[in-house]
Amino acid sequence: MSFTTRPVIQGTNGMVTSTHYLATVEGLRVLQDGGNVYDAGATMWFCLGLLKPHLIGVAGECPILLYHNDEEKVVSVNGQGPAPMAASIDWFKEQGYPMIPEDGFTPACVPGAFDAWLTVLEEYGSMALDRVLEPAIRIASEGFPMFPTLTGFLEKHKTRYLEEWPTSASVYLPGGKVPVVGQIINNPDWARTFNDVSKTYLSAAKMGRDAGFDAARKYFYDGPIAQAMVDFMQSFKCKDVYGKENYGLLTLDDMSGYRATFEKSVHVDYDGVDVHKCDTWTQGPVFLQQLRLLERFDLQSMGQNSAEYLHTITESAKLAFADREHYYADPEFEDVPLEMLLSREYARERAELIEKKASMLHRPGGVEPVRLKETGKKPRFEGDTVHLEAVDRQGNMISATPSGSWIRTSPLVSGLGFPTSTRAQFMHLDPNHVEALKPGKKPSTTLTPSLVTKDGAPYMVFGTPGGDKQDQWTLQFFLNYKVFGMNVQEALDAPTVHSGHFPASFWPHTVRPGELHIEPRISTDVVEELRSRGHKVLMSDPWSHGRCLAIRYDPITGLMSGGASPRTGEPYALGW
Repeated sequence: MSFTTRPVIQGTNGMVTSTHYLATVEGLRVLQDGGNVYDAGATMWFCLGLLKPHLIGVAGECPILLYHNDEEKVVSVNGQGPAPMAASIDWFKEQGYPMIPEDGFTPACVPGAFDAWLTVLEEYGSMALDRVLEPAIRIASEGFPMFPTLTGFLEKHKTRYLEEWPTSASVYLPGGKVPVVGQIINNPDWARTFNDVSKTYLSAAKMGRDAGFDAARKYFYDGPIAQAMVDFMQSFKCKDVYGKENYGLLTLDDMSGYRATFEKSVHVDYDGVDVHKCDTWTQGPVFLQQLRLLERFDLQSMGQNSAEYLHTITESAKLAFADREHYYADPEFEDVPLEMLLSREYARERAELIEKKASMLHRPGGVEPVRLKETGKKPRFEGDTVHLEAVDRQGNMISATPSGSWIRTSPLVSGLGFPTSTRAQFMHLDPNHVEALKPGKKPSTTLTPSLVTKDGAPYMVFGTPGGDKQDQWTLQFFLNYKVFGMNVQEALDAPTVHSGHFPASFWPHTVRPGELHIEPRISTDVVEELRSRGHKVLMSDPWSHGRCLAIRYDPITGLMSGGASPRTGEPYALGW
């Protein structure tokens, strides 16, 4: 039996996971109070925006996958907001930008996540919005204990807060100092903001549930919150990574016209199950492309985490991510040949490119390969976020990977208690790039929840934070479970690798040809063989890859089996 750090959590009534244990607790309480998985998911999302403000905020973005048992279908929710209509390649070039910066106000997109969750609750939720908001408002009012990864983050950013961002310093550096682990901090402005949202909802809901959600939506996107965001970005010049100071480009018209949308999921069959992802406004289909490539190989005979196995999945990732870089974008703006990219015929041709030695080429399908050059003098921001899931006894499931609105890249909006998004940094100023910036276009995010069905019935949800690495770490989890027969926690705990070979999504879009990061629990012999195959091996810190979460549901017995990676210490699964 493989080593595990925690037991598999099992139950038959309901189960939740998230990347902070206090959010997980609140999600479980929702289920125990008679709410459903959609209520639990939204509750955890609101809580995570307070508990992990360096990784997520309420003005960010969120792809969501859900399975609704009554309808017997999987639904994708597009919670990615577009770039402002004033954001253009010409504007950034006139300002002297070589790239869209990672911070400040100019990369701000319309907040998509809030309406995504309102849309889910309105269509599928069972609880009133004020009940869903209550735990987060309580946390914002009464506070929560600081934990090591958040204090470490604040230590690195304290100078900027104190010298440039007083609104952020007032909340996260009380008394001008970094809070110590265990110190209680709160966010009164956030509590007031969403108390007002709750009251607005309750007042309108007297006329009906839909009226309540419409009022809450209007309050955020076409009312006091939108007005406060735009006013703040037009009254305070924010310095960015290039040393330039600019007001924001986001307007009230950008905000008021936004609505999240329901979409069909994108999926492929693999080893008797159907794996579902969101469309190419996320990187999700790259997971499916890797499955198509890997079904050409006998992975089980290679052995889990053997050199042959790790080489094969790494070379498959290089091919799939090359396609992501060349083809993936907002499908409303760009023609993405997704049917071709996910076909077995295409995968067969691509799999033949995998050789015994590590490739140093960038090889999108249908394009002349090029030899990659290392770019980017600064260390790449690896990107991170949160993840959450819930399953109930009826087999309803939800998987979401929210992000954006980080306190790392823009200051708290005065009076609101949260910052703006900076997701437009994913877009490019090269007009020939598929991710070229266009007014109203949505950037393709790395956020990528996963949901699996079998014969149309619910089977599993899983996901992780981790930027470009998400669909590498979760792939290894899934193969550990499905191909190598590990239980959920064993599959989550197993050491992983990830490639940095392809252009990074985050600013400054660095490239590290052949780079392969390996957790040190993988054997020395395997590491040396990978080096001999030409991989540029970098040993990661122990237990540093991924914060993967997963719940497996058996529709016949009703048994739920959940787990959470112990990495960073905060993720937990709970059920009963």
